Amino acid sequence: MTQLRLESEEAAAKVEELQSKVKALEQENLQKEQEIISLTHKNTVLESEVEKYEAQVKDLKSAASEGQQHGTQNETLTRRLQLLEEEAEQADKTLREANEKLRQTDVKAGHFERKVQALEQERDNWESKYEEMAKKYQAVQKELDDFQAEINTI
Repeated sequence: MTQLRLESEEAAAKVEELQSKVKALEQENLQKEQEIISLTHKNTVLESEVEKYEAQVKDLKSAASEGQQHGTQNETLTRRLQLLEEEAEQADKTLREANEKLRQTDVKAGHFERKVQALEQERDNWESKYEEMAKKYQAVQKELDDFQAEINTI
């Protein structure tokens, strides 16, 4: 009986430990999901900026071709075009980095989801073992009580 109690207490402790692990993983998963949402939003913003910059580059290129007779104005527009192209390249680089981070976060989120599922399965197994042990304990306790009652009648 003592061993059964110890096993029962160990099983209960293990269940509590696993539940705390599940909660921690769920919290971490929630944080990762929030990070994914944040990165997705940032990605959308950066894509719109890239489109805006590309449109500006296109507009500046056409303005530069129309204003060839104006030398100084053309040089100014050319410098501005170069700056915008550099900004567009930087925005594109930032977009690629954000997409890579999003992909990595998505992979991590998948990993943690699988980990949570495995832990939940393990928790369920421990809970069923605990229930079995509780039933066995009750049966043994009843048998002991019956035995004691039998001994008391003798």
